[in-house]
Amino acid sequence: MRHVTTASSVSLLNAKDYEIDIPEGLSKQEQLDCFASQIADCTLCPLHTGRTQVVFGVGNPDADLMFIGEAPGRDEDQQGEPFVGRAGQLLTKIIEAMGFSRAEAYIANINKCRPPNNRAPTPDEMAKCMPFLEKQIEIIQPKVICLLGATAVRGLLQVKQGITKLRGTFMEWRGILVMPTFHPAYLLRNPAGKRDVWEDVQRVRDKVREMQEQE
Repeated sequence: MRHVTTASSVSLLNAKDYEIDIPEGLSKQEQLDCFASQIADCTLCPLHTGRTQVVFGVGNPDADLMFIGEAPGRDEDQQGEPFVGRAGQLLTKIIEAMGFSRAEAYIANINKCRPPNNRAPTPDEMAKCMPFLEKQIEIIQPKVICLLGATAVRGLLQVKQGITKLRGTFMEWRGILVMPTFHPAYLLRNPAGKRDVWEDVQRVRDKVREMQEQE
């Protein structure tokens, strides 16, 4: 297992831009709702100029398993929910094949606004949005994170190796197990990759179940 240590993204940016006021005593869902409402009008990076809405995240606030992709596409931007297009439908099938329901997991992206023409977010755009994702992870406290695609891996882990080299092996980020694998959109273009992803998510499933049994 590889350990990845990263400094808080907020410490590298203007901390005042990331002051989120979440009252004490709220449930995790209430914390996430409060958080989402406070960043709904975010203008920290140029992506806000072309978005329909901020795509915050969706799922179980007490999830043991969290999936993180790169950024919203057209369907997600219109509906306000991550992974609702063709890639999202495939992700749902993957989650169900693991023995979970989509509602049991939590799903988010590195960036919460759609890049133009569905391009990958730039390093600066990812850096501006990362503190928000880190706060989501802090609230949810998943046991395992599954990173979907190279952009998600670079954004969260800050590593340069490609997804093909990193996939299939657990890494650790701030005490949380992380499994990189291919993005569902890649699988739509390259069906042969489904076998690799199935191997990866079986490891994720087994690890989540193992950790649940230890509680």
